[in-house]
Amino acid sequence: MRGGEMLEVPEIVEIAKAHAKTPAQVILRWETQQGICVIPKSTHIERIRENFDIFDFELTSAEMASIRALNENRGIGSNPYTMMLDFE
Repeated sequence: MRGGEMLEVPEIVEIAKAHAKTPAQVILRWETQQGICVIPKSTHIERIRENFDIFDFELTSAEMASIRALNENRGIGSNPYTMMLDFE
């Protein structure tokens, strides 16, 4: 699954609605709560602002597990040890 496709996954969309956030924010928050250092990429000022607006909510353990269950054990990008999600 490519990074942009993750923004349309029903489980992520529902979690986003529950927190009044975007799917991209939910994914960034999930990564942050996992202790992953996230460096989102965007050239659009509104998306850059949105990317920083992930620290006023926390995903529940059930939500974290729901997203974790989506894992397909596939990397995104040319380096198999890194995962790069492009939300543009």
